[in-house]
Amino acid sequence: MIRPSSVLDRVLVLEMVRVTEAAAIAASTLVGRGDEKAADAAAVEAMRAALNELPMDGTVVIGEGERDEAPMLYIGEKVGSAIGSGPAIDIALDPLEGTTITAKGGANSLAVLAIAERGGLLNAPDTYMDKIAIGPGYPEGTIDLTKSVTDNVQALAAAKGVEPGEIIACVLDRPRHASIIAELRALGCGIMLIPDGDVAGVIATTDPDTTVDIYIGQGGAPEGVLAAAALACVGGQIQGRLVFRNEDERARARRWGIEDLDRVYKLEDMARGDCIFAATGVTDGSLLSGVKRRKDHCIRTESIVMRASSGTVRRITGEHRKGVA
Repeated sequence: MIRPSSVLDRVLVLEMVRVTEAAAIAASTLVGRGDEKAADAAAVEAMRAALNELPMDGTVVIGEGERDEAPMLYIGEKVGSAIGSGPAIDIALDPLEGTTITAKGGANSLAVLAIAERGGLLNAPDTYMDKIAIGPGYPEGTIDLTKSVTDNVQALAAAKGVEPGEIIACVLDRPRHASIIAELRALGCGIMLIPDGDVAGVIATTDPDTTVDIYIGQGGAPEGVLAAAALACVGGQIQGRLVFRNEDERARARRWGIEDLDRVYKLEDMARGDCIFAATGVTDGSLLSGVKRRKDHCIRTESIVMRASSGTVRRITGEHRKGVA
């Protein structure tokens, strides 16, 4: 059982929602405008400002890249109004998960963050990660990233008590996943292809209403840590293995203290102890509704916030009449 953290008790759960709300509202002004960089910059600026209002000594461990690559919310950046004196918090964030989605006005764009006590979140480099994830209720070890897609689907089907062809998989719609998709189709599985947003894709495995049983594929390593934090709160299994395209990415991993470049990370390796996960919808999606601007100038948001120590999941609808508060 995960015990409540006195450190996290001092950073209220609802404060995390206010941070993701601020980023989502800022990004929403650029939905469908075709400018990915502007949408991301708006979300980053709003999230950074909101984090700096909180009474904590926060360190970004998953962010927008390294310091020389990102003007704001870079890995290692300090945030909060009590640096050096407040509770020490590690932060994983993606101010706009789904920049392309937002620019094109597509579904499942989110503002996302997770927090934990110092050392509770994997400091993953900004590389790709092979991932596999399922929701709660299955024996530990049901999935194994070192085994084939077929082996994993058959094991999951056996644990669920169904035929492999009844399993529904969520996969990012990318050319690199052609072999995964072909193997799933050969088993007769249903496939939910998503254009982007694999944090929402992983979380979908925890919600029976989505009918998604398993997430498989390669996406960003930072998103893998964020998804692991969510699963730590609500249950489920996830495994990830970093993927390096060149020597520069391998060197970057070593700079962050990663020596075993072939390691398979389990949930507890990516998010351990008490943690809080929060997300606010930017555009409508399977997890959350997007930001809505009404004729009376009220802005409506939908958010979700989870905590590992209590297993609590809250869905929060906000109506913002004078900005975010």
